[in-house]
Amino acid sequence: MLSYQHSYHAGNLADVQKHALLCWTLEYLTRKDKPLSYIETHSGRGLYDLSGAEAEKTGEAALGIARIEGAFSADHPYRRSLAGVRALHGAQAYPGSPLLAAMGLREGDVMHLAELHPQEHAALVTLLEPWGAHIQKRDGFEMALAITPPTPRRGMLLIDPSYEVKADYQTIPKFIGQIARKWNVGIIALWYPILTDGPHRPMLEALMTAHPGALRHEVRFPPVRAGHRMVGSGIWMLNPPFGIDEECARLDALFRGISDA
Repeated sequence: MLSYQHSYHAGNLADVQKHALLCWTLEYLTRKDKPLSYIETHSGRGLYDLSGAEAEKTGEAALGIARIEGAFSADHPYRRSLAGVRALHGAQAYPGSPLLAAMGLREGDVMHLAELHPQEHAALVTLLEPWGAHIQKRDGFEMALAITPPTPRRGMLLIDPSYEVKADYQTIPKFIGQIARKWNVGIIALWYPILTDGPHRPMLEALMTAHPGALRHEVRFPPVRAGHRMVGSGIWMLNPPFGIDEECARLDALFRGISDA
């Protein structure tokens, strides 16, 4: 059983990048009056307590969302979703990507989530089954391959592993190629950490060679503590929506402000 627990890292700067682009993309997709599918391979529990012992132990949220949230405009979909989650769950609540997606989807849209960890899966079911989410206690890669192309065909897939399984760096390009052949209209988004020893580089080279038109957006930030290996994060996206380049540029400016502070 894998041991990764996102409760220690929720609301960090990597989450900010990933979640801001997720919320922007879902808002873009929901402008059109057509239903969509949202699929996520590694969902976690969906909701985190930033006043909990795990978050306080690492201090990553304090250096992340607590520090940068005010730099987002009040009408940004990420900031609106954060406010909505706090109204429902309290001032120290922080949403994972499944809850952010649920906040952004409409009646008629479909959400498919996978999570293997027993406790995280149970919490996710309690949180999001009332929203109508289809939740499987199953390997997320297997789930995505089994249900694509989904109904409705419009939509997006978020691949967000912890990379605790080091082989993910080697297997993800093949997996994305399989999904893209089955679901050529889907937005396929991959999050990855930028670590000091650069294990993501061969994966990204393989992905960009196979899909030269894809979006690659990376942000850098200081390590949260001495010896911490993560110094940035990235989003790779196949079939990126129109206008996302401008959103990425706005995020770049926000992260430069953090680095210069």
